[in-house]
Amino acid sequence: MFKFSFIYIGSFCFVLSLLSFFNIIYSYYFEIFNNIEVYTYTLIISLIFSSLFFLKQNEYKKISIYEKIISVTLGYFILPGIISIPYFFGLNYLSFIDSYFEAISGFTSTGFSVFENVKHLDQSLLLWRSTSQWFGGLYFLISILFLIDIYDENYKKILTNFISLDITETIKQSTKILLAYTFLTISLFIIYKIINLRSLDAFNLALTVISSGGFLIVNNINEILQSDFQIYIFSLSMLISFFGILLPYNMLFLKKKDLLVFTEDYYLLLYFLFLVAIFFIFFNQSNNFSITLFSLISSISNIGFSFDNYNYNNFIFLILIIIGGSLVSTSSGLRFFKIFLLTKFSFNELVSHAKPKHVLLNKVLFSKVKIDLNDINKYFFAVIIFIVSLTLLICFLTLFNIEFGDAFKLGILTLMNTVNSSLHGLENLNFAEFPISLKYILIVFMIIGRIEFISILILIKKFVIKN
Repeated sequence: MFKFSFIYIGSFCFVLSLLSFFNIIYSYYFEIFNNIEVYTYTLIISLIFSSLFFLKQNEYKKISIYEKIISVTLGYFILPGIISIPYFFGLNYLSFIDSYFEAISGFTSTGFSVFENVKHLDQSLLLWRSTSQWFGGLYFLISILFLIDIYDENYKKILTNFISLDITETIKQSTKILLAYTFLTISLFIIYKIINLRSLDAFNLALTVISSGGFLIVNNINEILQSDFQIYIFSLSMLISFFGILLPYNMLFLKKKDLLVFTEDYYLLLYFLFLVAIFFIFFNQSNNFSITLFSLISSISNIGFSFDNYNYNNFIFLILIIIGGSLVSTSSGLRFFKIFLLTKFSFNELVSHAKPKHVLLNKVLFSKVKIDLNDINKYFFAVIIFIVSLTLLICFLTLFNIEFGDAFKLGILTLMNTVNSSLHGLENLNFAEFPISLKYILIVFMIIGRIEFISILILIKKFVIKN
């Protein structure tokens, strides 16, 4: 069962070795020599793992959904172990668990950090933190493609217009995602340079936004974005993490017969415009709409950045974080389109029982796609698993003397892979002071949040209920 996991994780180890090599080049170019050795260790170890994994490759066969889920899950544990090497060996004061916690937080694009003041870190390590987010976002997107079997029939009908499920075509489409992901990252960097951000800030923010990450190279975003114009442009750029990552490709290359692909994006656009109107009318008491828009988009994209000294409505932003964005994006959340279809189906069922003669079609507006009952069951179970996971995590957090209100917020942010900030009233959390056992608990739940909730149900059905 684990043979294919070697192949899958090995391919990402190779990508990680390339990123290590780029960090070595960067360190040499800017004469940051103190940590070059640790990046060299990372390069060698990732290449060794890559070689060992690829040696296991014989021939492709039909891969079960259980093997796919296990492969993706193992990657979330193994790859951060390699990412943690520069933290552990480059910083003498950092323990293994803190190094691994930082690596997991970056790889899952969560943004929790054990560093109170990142200005004490050298530029090469700051770049490595940002790179870990970018790498984790790429892993997440390809994992979505890899686990397409577990998604509902509506998504399969949409995505399989240009994606077949055999392994050769999956590799081809993964390459396409890599190219699109890299192109959008470069585009973001250029946009940030145009609005007059310094190169290091622009590069970090490009890697962060494209991955819905939470790491910055400064202590607060206020230090980078200082004008309303910069805030507006940066806010709009965060929508890349909200809409589907393949939207630009689809707009350029898909034909008219494939317009079904844009169904989710239509709804996301309407949802976003509705939120903008609501926030402009009811939540703009300070008459500073640039900050309000920034906070709104930061929440729906699961990035979580905020500005200091601003009065936030924490509960509203938490709801937006839970809802999330597009399926094929680096954002987390339960996904807006799924919640919309579940709500529409439930409303139709209530009306049909209250007025038996009143027939409502369970159909997605603006498309020919009908809502399948099996899909609704998957949505329902996903919500149930989220509630159970959140309840369990809150219980763990309260056992470690964290107040219930903070535990509730932190539980949501952990499962939704969103950084803690003043947006949620948790900017003063010091993860370095958390007990070791609590750090391990958060690590597990950060990974659970990045894996599709239905995946957990499938594994439970396979290995628990069956036995």
